Amino acid sequence: MLVLCVIVAIDMAADTGRIWLPLLATGPALAAATSRPRGVLGVGALAVLLGTSIAFRHDMALAHLSVVLAALVTVTLAGTLTSALRARRERVLAAVRSVAETAQHALLQPVPETVGPFQAAVRYSAAAAAAEARIGGDLYALVATPYGVRMIVGDVRGKGLPAVGTAALVLGVFREAAYDEPDLLDVVGRIERSLARNLGGDDFVTAVVAGCPEPGRLEVVNCGHAPPLLIRGTEVTAVEPVHPTPPLGLRALSEEAPRLQVVPFDDGNQLLLYTDGVTEARDADRAFYPLTEGVTRHLCDEPARTLAALHEDLLAHVGGRLHDDAALLLLRRPAAAQAGESAGAPPVADVDGAAAA
Repeated sequence: MLVLCVIVAIDMAADTGRIWLPLLATGPALAAATSRPRGVLGVGALAVLLGTSIAFRHDMALAHLSVVLAALVTVTLAGTLTSALRARRERVLAAVRSVAETAQHALLQPVPETVGPFQAAVRYSAAAAAAEARIGGDLYALVATPYGVRMIVGDVRGKGLPAVGTAALVLGVFREAAYDEPDLLDVVGRIERSLARNLGGDDFVTAVVAGCPEPGRLEVVNCGHAPPLLIRGTEVTAVEPVHPTPPLGLRALSEEAPRLQVVPFDDGNQLLLYTDGVTEARDADRAFYPLTEGVTRHLCDEPARTLAALHEDLLAHVGGRLHDDAALLLLRRPAAAQAGESAGAPPVADVDGAAAA
């Protein structure tokens, strides 16, 4: 509409509108990118009407007018068809996205403030750089089992429905194995065997699997994932794997088997698990987000408040728009929790989730 108004204004002000007459076709062409078919036809009809009026105002030859009108009609019809096809693709995309988001939400569940004897919180931030990124492959799960609280945070290679399907597979196997297997390494082994049967040769999942089987003891198995952060007071330490292990699904390509790493986890200690969408978030100067410094600045005794402040800090670092999904899981052992904890305590909560983008 703006293009049509400009051409009419030029014709009325400078008496040279007929030179710009062919540009009237720009109106319906641009309308095809934003309007429905009816809107494109309306703009095209207006362009034909204005073109005819300008042509008669300047006594344009009938042959020249016929060519201009033919061009306007052709562009209008082509734009109408383009608009109809675009609207159809948008409906299909919306339906597919709805299915993917429904699958994602079915896996995501709210995390209670207490899981077993621990305080817990989860924060997930979807990428906003592109529509396709709304469905990602970040996953997390937190369960209270007869063998203590167990958790997993991971990242599936790729995005979209295949990534959501792989995340669902990992979480399903983890939930079953976490209840059935006394040994945390056997839990990881069951996930690995399931992925080996179902994943393609180029697919894999990086993950950290952790558990607290008894008071003061934290077990960690890192499969190619970013090291979790262990927080003791104001000291933040990365739990680097002593023996690096390939991601889940790639064990057949390496002779390295997962190793169990045991670290103390006393009253008041906290454990932060996260995905690479946090540590690889960049600011305008392409600097990575300093997660350790952020945790130190915003640490408190309430995991939910800590993650909320950390999330705001992360968004401020990237300018408000994340370019990859980011998941954070924080577990804290309250100072008064040890007396009520036992290795054979019945399950108190069952929380799991996955994100896709």
